[in-house]
Amino acid sequence: MYNLQLRVSGLISNFPYILVLDCDMYCNDPTSACQAMCFFLDPKISSKLGFVQFPQKFHNISENDIYDSQLRFFWPKLEGMDGLRGSLLAGTGFYIKREALYQTSKVQKDIDLVQLQKAFGPSNDFIKSLKQNYKPNASKVEVFSEVSLKEIRFLASCGYDNNTKWGKEVGFRYFSVLEDYFTGFNLHCNGWISVYLNPARPCFLGSATTNLNEILVQYTRWVAGLVEVAISRFSPLIYGPLRMSTLQSMGYAEFAYDILIFLPIYCLAIVPQLCLLHGIHLYPKVSNPFFTVFSFLFLSCQLKHIQEIFSTGHSIRTWAIEQRIWMLRSLTCYMYGTLNGILEMIGLREANFLPTDKAVNDEQYKHYQMGIYDFQASVLLLAPLCTLYILNLAAFIIGITKFFHIQQLREMFIQLFIPLFGILINYPLFEGMFLRKDEGRVAPSVTLLSAALCIIILYFGSLVLIY
Repeated sequence: MYNLQLRVSGLISNFPYILVLDCDMYCNDPTSACQAMCFFLDPKISSKLGFVQFPQKFHNISENDIYDSQLRFFWPKLEGMDGLRGSLLAGTGFYIKREALYQTSKVQKDIDLVQLQKAFGPSNDFIKSLKQNYKPNASKVEVFSEVSLKEIRFLASCGYDNNTKWGKEVGFRYFSVLEDYFTGFNLHCNGWISVYLNPARPCFLGSATTNLNEILVQYTRWVAGLVEVAISRFSPLIYGPLRMSTLQSMGYAEFAYDILIFLPIYCLAIVPQLCLLHGIHLYPKVSNPFFTVFSFLFLSCQLKHIQEIFSTGHSIRTWAIEQRIWMLRSLTCYMYGTLNGILEMIGLREANFLPTDKAVNDEQYKHYQMGIYDFQASVLLLAPLCTLYILNLAAFIIGITKFFHIQQLREMFIQLFIPLFGILINYPLFEGMFLRKDEGRVAPSVTLLSAALCIIILYFGSLVLIY
């Protein structure tokens, strides 16, 4: 769709700079173009600047933002990458230079028409628009001729990209369903730089997703797109260092490979709990000097997060919400997205992109505004969360009873603390399974299924640990 609009606009206006917005976003500050042009027209960087990225802001965020819909954790990373030749492309809310998408700087002046058609397609009118002195035939007040309309329909046809470089070397890149990340990565690899601009007044506002199911589905789709890039020849760790600075490629790699955190998270949610139930010590006891090391690592990580929360004007509640959503994403979106991405790369699943449903359900939006989680989500997304919560709850209750009785709490303190931390952070899940009676609760069938899966994990875990 992006490339279709890009080609059509080449015949209608052919303006050298393009604003890209999602359909649910609008301009909140009419000076956004002027702000972006301050960078595009800066003689020091103008020739190398490919795009100016603004942060995504939303008009429907509640005070508590229980789903972390504003992605508070994401935008500081873009600020950091801004010091490494620019942030990545975030899909919406950016001005981009047409030349950067066309890669016309690589086109030689004496290149023949046949080679241009192989790259940009068979439309001669569009190829004429590549010239710097090209002026569109129609102005704002003129009516398009039948010939012009026929050419525009041709450029907008589904098959126009076939046997051309559109989506490969020209326009927005098609390789991944996360085309914004991959396109920005390619532009930086081709020598372009970018700017991250975060003015005090939000330049663009959109509609945030305000229900759990759509949040998790959206993240799963993003993760699948990142995996497609991460395990391909375009891996930021392999393809990137040859074409950009090592630090910048590491910045892109952090986004692509951070999703693998779901592997240790699953281990941390299962293994210590099974060992706790069988009296197997995994961590140093409280009197051991190495206990200080584990305590320091945990506390320093959490205190750093809290410091970032406070520095952006938020409360300790935001810390708890972000911890909770991070765990939910890791245990569901990161796992399913990784599996989907791998299956798509080996051809066992067809890649697809379904837009996020932003339609507002009155009951769900009411819960969101009240800070109440709505668990009307897919069983595939809820079952892993509920299963591991029940497992941790059972391990903590049995463990605290068992080791308090035999006075070995000091030896098993860390293994008791791990499930307790997960239980407390994810207390809304406990409410949804056992306390709430409204429509937004976890369905009883999901709770029963999760309990059965928990028993299976305990059974097979016991077999492994015993034998």
